[in-house]
Amino acid sequence: MNLLQKQGFFNSLILYAGVALGFFNLIILFQRVLTTEEIGFFILMGTISLLYAQFAGLGIGNIILKYFPYYRSEDKRHGGFASFVAVWSLIGFVIFTILFVVFKDAIIDYYKDKNGASLLIKYFYYLIPLSFFTLVFSVLENMALTVFKNVLSSFLREVGLRLFTTASVLLIAIKLIDYRGFLQIYITANLIAVLVLLAYIRKGKHFKFSSVGTQLLSERKTFLSYGIFTVLSGSSFVMIQNLDTLMLSLLTKQSFSYVGIYGTFFAIAVVISLPAKALSRTSLQIISQSWVTNDLAKIGKIYYKTSVVQMLIGCLFFIGLVINKQFIIMLLHKHDYTSYFNVFIVVGVAFLVDMTGGLNGYIMNASKYYRLTTVFIVSAVVLCVLSNLILIPRMGMMGAALSYLITMFVLNFAYWLFIKMKFNLQPFAKAHLYILMIFAACLLIGLYLPSLKNVYLDMVYRSGIIGVVYVFLAYVLKISEDINLLFDRVLKKA
Repeated sequence: MNLLQKQGFFNSLILYAGVALGFFNLIILFQRVLTTEEIGFFILMGTISLLYAQFAGLGIGNIILKYFPYYRSEDKRHGGFASFVAVWSLIGFVIFTILFVVFKDAIIDYYKDKNGASLLIKYFYYLIPLSFFTLVFSVLENMALTVFKNVLSSFLREVGLRLFTTASVLLIAIKLIDYRGFLQIYITANLIAVLVLLAYIRKGKHFKFSSVGTQLLSERKTFLSYGIFTVLSGSSFVMIQNLDTLMLSLLTKQSFSYVGIYGTFFAIAVVISLPAKALSRTSLQIISQSWVTNDLAKIGKIYYKTSVVQMLIGCLFFIGLVINKQFIIMLLHKHDYTSYFNVFIVVGVAFLVDMTGGLNGYIMNASKYYRLTTVFIVSAVVLCVLSNLILIPRMGMMGAALSYLITMFVLNFAYWLFIKMKFNLQPFAKAHLYILMIFAACLLIGLYLPSLKNVYLDMVYRSGIIGVVYVFLAYVLKISEDINLLFDRVLKKA
């Protein structure tokens, strides 16, 4: 098993374990312990902290991934790269925090008449430490990625933080803490994750703090230019994934209540994108290194393989969630979700569209045409804002979901077309048609299987039948060489 397969395998296990915990937290605990407004505020808090960290970081994550290969050295000082990263991040965070505090009154004033606005007023300053820890963790994670160490950071984010969340919600349930204590524990958990990852990186002795070298200093204008462009593209992509949530809170009177429902469905749909997350974590640095040597063949190979595997597994997850609608609604406990399940389906299709595009955005962003990535992403943000402004007032949550689907399709099509024209690389082949055929057949079978009275037994038998049929067809049609090799190894050992 090569590096890509090995780390992708472990990251997949971690991500799926994290999803299991996330499902338990969001679908079981949250729905029974927290109000819809409290769920919505927690989701919005995560959204704001991500955007905060993106802007405050001034593109440092992308700078690390793109430029570190040029400064890698055997003495582990890398020309003072670690010191440069630390200073850059700190300056960016201080500047953005000053702006955040200055505009506090304007932000709160906009939300004052919305449902659940008291939560934002009460816990506004909690966003600053949470955003700081989010930024530091992201920087450390990207540094670890450059030396192909990404499993621990994945575990801390996907499993560690969720375990703390589980514990804190249970403490609310038994009335040992209140909502304030829940948020304080979550922020503390983020601090612990940062400290653990920092200790892990120091133990590996891959980086040493030293004075910033002359070569690094001479390139600071290049870094600044790249950072500004990529912070726009990077933060804009985060905005695309969160604009629907933000605009639901801004454009509807229900505000945090709608955010709680929509955010829950969106979080369930994220399951579909897990294969993309697991594969991309290791693939990103390989692509970055391949651009250094201009190895288009390797980039094209990874582009194709990630697209196929992501689409194949994503479609299976989508089918499993859609055909088990009654089971999911039952778990959600609150009746508010019943009439909005179609919102989940539309968001799920948007995730499938995005992950089928493979690593198109990063391939372009790591190339010499990275500035155009910003143009594409910012244009997508404008499209997303306009479509949300038009659709949300008319269709509510469904409008937000449709806006997200439209944006994902247009953005991925633009990436595909540009990479095809400039580098003659594109990920699509007959394997994708086979996946669509299997997808359609299994979805129809799953929807028309007779229902059992017991919801739990119905979920097990329905999922089991579709899972076996889907995997069998994918194996026989040899859609993914990597997946077939994995199954062959398992069958030989059996």
